[in-house]
Parts: sequence; C-alpha cells; structure tokens
Amino acid sequence: MEEYGIKSQKSDLSGIGVKQFKEAYWNLAPSELTQIIIQNKEGELCDTGAIMCDTGRFTGRSPQDRYIVEDELTKDKIWWGEINKSISEESFERLHTKMIGYLADKKLYVRDAYAGADKTYRIKLRVVNTVAWHNLFCYNMFIRPEEYKLQSFEPNFTIINCPGFQADPATDGTRQENFAIINLTKRIILIGGTGYSGEMKKGIFSVLNFLLPTESDVFPMHCSANMGIKDHDTAIFFGLSGTGKTTLSADPNRQLIGDDEHGWTSSNVFNFEGGCYAKTIDLSKENEPSIYNAIKFGAILENTRFFKNSREVDYSNTEVTENTRVSYPLHFIDNSVSPAIGGIPKNIFFLTCDCFGVMPPIQRLTPGQAMFHFISGYTSKVAGTEDGIDEPVPAFSACFGAPFMPLHPTVYAEQLGRKLKESNTNVWLVNTGWTGGPYGVGSRIKLKYTRAMITAALSGVLDNVGYRKHSMFRAEIPTTCPGVPAEILSPRETWKDDQKFYKMANSLVVKFTKNFDKFRDMASEETLAGEPIENNSYS
Repeated sequence: MEEYGIKSQKSDLSGIGVKQFKEAYWNLAPSELTQIIIQNKEGELCDTGAIMCDTGRFTGRSPQDRYIVEDELTKDKIWWGEINKSISEESFERLHTKMIGYLADKKLYVRDAYAGADKTYRIKLRVVNTVAWHNLFCYNMFIRPEEYKLQSFEPNFTIINCPGFQADPATDGTRQENFAIINLTKRIILIGGTGYSGEMKKGIFSVLNFLLPTESDVFPMHCSANMGIKDHDTAIFFGLSGTGKTTLSADPNRQLIGDDEHGWTSSNVFNFEGGCYAKTIDLSKENEPSIYNAIKFGAILENTRFFKNSREVDYSNTEVTENTRVSYPLHFIDNSVSPAIGGIPKNIFFLTCDCFGVMPPIQRLTPGQAMFHFISGYTSKVAGTEDGIDEPVPAFSACFGAPFMPLHPTVYAEQLGRKLKESNTNVWLVNTGWTGGPYGVGSRIKLKYTRAMITAALSGVLDNVGYRKHSMFRAEIPTTCPGVPAEILSPRETWKDDQKFYKMANSLVVKFTKNFDKFRDMASEETLAGEPIENNSYS
C-alpha cells in the first residue's frame, strides 16, 4: 500500500469468507487504479488517456463454461439445458474453498457498487478482483455509491474474480479450467481461468434476470433505451449483434438511458448499469461520435492495438479479435440521463437483420405477435462472417439474450405481454437487413430509411396512417411513411419474381416454426396465435 501512497478504507473480508490475503485496496479512484495498472504492467496508456488492456486467452464470454448451482432454490425454477448448465453444491463449495486459499498471498482490489438505478430494486455488490484493471472495469460498469455510504456498505451479492486461478475438471465438476459459477442461494459468483471482464457484468445480469421476475414484477430486458429531450417519451431497442441496436438508439435528439440492460417496473424503465461496454471494431468519430469521444481517461479498451510507433489506437486492427471493446461510465456520454431512469415505454423496437430479404422494414405487432417474436429473437448471419457459412443462416436467441436468461423464455414473454397491455405500448418489428432479394442479390435497406421509420413511430406519425396486414407474418404494415418510398414498405414489390419471393419467405417461416417447437408446449394460446404462417399461393 505504501508504495502507491494509497490508503485502504477497510480490510475485513471475512463476511464473504476471505480471511487471508496479502493486502486489500478498497474502492480506489480511477486515477489510483490507473497508476497501479501501469506499475503492474496490466495495461498501457493511449494518446487519449484511456488504458488499453488484454483479456488473454478468452476474448469473449465462454457460454459453455457458465454454470448455475442446482439446489432447493433453483432446481424447479431454472430452465436447465445447454444454456443454463447445472453444477452441484459440492462442486461449488470445493471451488470456493480452493479460491479462498488462492487469495491468501494475493493483493486484492475490492469494489462496492450497486446494480440497478432504481433504489427499490437494486442489489448491493461487493467485487473482489486480483487484477486492478478488472476493478476499474467494475467502477465503470456498475453504479457508484456516494462516498459517505461506503463506510457502512453491506453487500447482498458478491463476485470473486481470479483470472489466474484454474479449476481441475477431473475433480471440480467443470468442463475445463475456466468457469463462471452463479450460486443464487449463497449469492456469490465465482469466476476463474478467464481474463474477459464481461463475465462479471453478464453474471450480475443473469442474477437480476432470475431475481426480478421471481421476487417482484420487474421485467428484465437485454436492450438499449433512450427518451425524448422534449416529451421525455421512453423507447426501447431489442436486437442481436449486427441489427443496429447501438446505432439506432444513439440519437442526438434523444437522451440515453442505457445501452444494454434495463428493468421495466410499474412506473419506470431503469438501467441496471452505471456504464457502457461498446464494441470498437472499425470505430470512427464520424459514424459513432459519442462512443469515440468517450474513450478518454478512465475508459478501458480491450484487445485493441496501436498504429505502429504511436499511442493512437487502430480500431480496424483484428490481430487479437474482432470483439474489441471499450468500457466507460455512462456520464462520459454527453446526452445521458442521470439517474438512468425513464418513464413507461411508449414504443418498443425489435430489430432484426433479415438476410433473406423477405421481412418488411417495419411492422406493428399485437401483444401476441410481440410475445412470439420476443421468444424467437430472430436475426441472421451473413455469408462469410464465420467459417463454414456460405449462405445466410438464421440465428435465434430467445428474449434477444438467451445466454443470460435463467428462467424459461415463456416466463419473460408473458411478463412482456402483461406490461404491453397495462401500458398500451406500441411494438414494432424493424428489419434492418435486405430488400429486393436475399444477401448477394438484393441490397441492404438504407439506414436513412430505417431512421425515418423509427422517427415516424416515435413522433406518432405512424399512428395516423393506413395499414395493411401481411399475409404471412400477419402483422400490420404502414402503407406510407415520410421519407420512405412506398415500394420499400412492401418487400414483395422490391423483388422481380413473386414465385421466388414466396419460396424464400415460406422457407423463413418454416425456420421460425422449427425454432419455436422447443417452446411450444409452454407457450400461451395468445403467443401461438402470433406465429407466422406459410403462403402457398405460388407453390
């Protein structure tokens, strides 16, 4: 401690089972942590003042190595399977004991924080790190308590994160040496064998996705959210990678509530986090000025590289991974809301990138249709983006975030349906993908058209236009929209061959049906009524 000139606020960690350690640094400021990070050679300073760090072997989450302890609390509530993998109480205790022993000769970095901007529903976290830059990540990503509250802070959930500690799969019940284990009864998350910081944030997101629906009627959402500067109307954007969630929710005419995780109560929408964790691949000031300008002192870049002989970051560099990231506090975004709370959403946008070119660019959904598409979580992967993909491939992720949803997807869908009916919220299914043919034949729907449609929905213009019902998706399609050519609104009109259009559209409907079969037995009649149907007019 003396070598850094930094004094510890506390030293007792026995409340979370940690009784022996070399030294503990409590709730250090970004400047203090940056000093330690550089001295420990954990990272390097960029020309903007941000710190650049590497995550090591793992440059993303490892979903196959994330476990939930199966016990009396969880055994009948968790949706067990490939996504939510179980681990025994005995394996957890064995690993917990080993990790406590591992910490005995380590310097620790301890962070007290909140998850949840709404004080009624927030949880109090204590994070124990063996790496200083991970502790700075937690400062950025979780909500920072007022300083006077830190002296008496008592956590109700704990994360112990030791990248250098590895499990023994032969005896510890894990698949391999790395792991992230959630114990919902003891309220502890153990992370080891991986330096990827996102495991911490997504671990707490999974916890909230279990606690909030089961302990209160708060609907947890993997989405971005913003609100109008003048009318303060809240909008929510769901979407998987590549659908435009970040781009479309970053609107200079609206205030950012948050970019990834939120809860919907009976009176508001609130951010779970205190920061943003944005992708930086091919980042430019012209295309993403808010993110670009947030990369300054206090921000952490992950797995990026400098231009040769400089400290300037080369955002196009994929030497380490395409999943390069930056974390920074929410207040680094000029038009962010503080506290990060908005009203009941007036509009919800489900974003999809349909590479088959058959989904309309915007559809208005009924609550039943919204529940169906929410459970489906559809988008598609473009040919060439992954090894072995030679043509567009559909991708479904339940609730637009299956890896973080411990409960059965129908639980969240029914909660969404209730919220929609209580609030009379509009739900729009927006296709940011292809029109006039599939990928390789047609063209990507122009961003200016998508922005025009979202603006029209937000402003209420689309409340006062004519609609027609789609023959297959059975949702309502506006017949006109300011700034958008009428033919763009109907994908069939952009194709040169009706028979080819319906053949492609039917094949997509079949994929929706096949994917939904695993949820069908637990889905309500209202949800099932929202399922698309084939149109065999040209078969």
